[in-house]
Amino acid sequence: MQEFFDRPDPVPGRGEVLIRVDAAGVNPLDHLLRSGLVDGLDGGRPFPRVLGMEAAGTVLARGEDVDGLEVGDAVFGFALTGGGTYAETTVLSAPNTARIPAGLSAAVAATLPVAGTTAVDVLDQLGLPAGATVLVNGVGGGVGLAVARLAIGRELRVIGTGGAAKRGHAEGMGVRFIDYAAEDVAAAARGLVPGGFDGIVDLVGGTSLRTVAPMARDPRNVIAVGDTSVSDLGGRFVERRVDRENLERSAQLALDGVLAPVITAVHPLFEAPAALAAVESGHASGKVVIRVA
Repeated sequence: MQEFFDRPDPVPGRGEVLIRVDAAGVNPLDHLLRSGLVDGLDGGRPFPRVLGMEAAGTVLARGEDVDGLEVGDAVFGFALTGGGTYAETTVLSAPNTARIPAGLSAAVAATLPVAGTTAVDVLDQLGLPAGATVLVNGVGGGVGLAVARLAIGRELRVIGTGGAAKRGHAEGMGVRFIDYAAEDVAAAARGLVPGGFDGIVDLVGGTSLRTVAPMARDPRNVIAVGDTSVSDLGGRFVERRVDRENLERSAQLALDGVLAPVITAVHPLFEAPAALAAVESGHASGKVVIRVA
């Protein structure tokens, strides 16, 4: 059950900052946390709990041992200690929080801790040269579109799989789209890239991962974001970097237009259940954001 409730402002602990939340990103991880499937990831707090892992806002107070962030700074980052971000105020882990550069909106900044840094991580891990081919399996969501946009910015040829509703955004940025419901994914992909892909980024997992993984020229260049069993196929799980440096890098890429997130819906806080339901359905394209302040 989801409901709204009043709570006092959290008190920032050592290495934390209290922020007034302007915008919060919505991610599949949020409903997985609600379902108890990834217990302990964000502090292991018992229910009832506030959902949300990423936010942008303004620093209201600092705990001890916080460097590089001051009261009044516009910041974005990860709520890794269980404070949640679907709220008017929350605490962020200072080492996992960065200043928002001038010219970048809070809504855009709130999408970067998960989707932006993940896109940077998987493509850095692949390390493909310009002209290489990459398959993004599950291209239509927030992470998938971020990976595709950044890959195109690196002059990679991008093929993506997804449902029909995701086609427009993917093709609009130059992705060659394969509709998994209307086409035989393996046959269509081999028709486009007969020699196999230089890299595969999987955002779906399960049977879908096992369908596309054999199409990699080198199995080590299959990077999965959600399914750790990729190692059984010779591939690798994404190595995540959620520190300030990677946040700053993602923000600069967004400011430069290289990593421009596709925000398809912005909900006020009182519509948070609808925002989460849209992401949980699997049919939401791009990023869904909750506007708080």
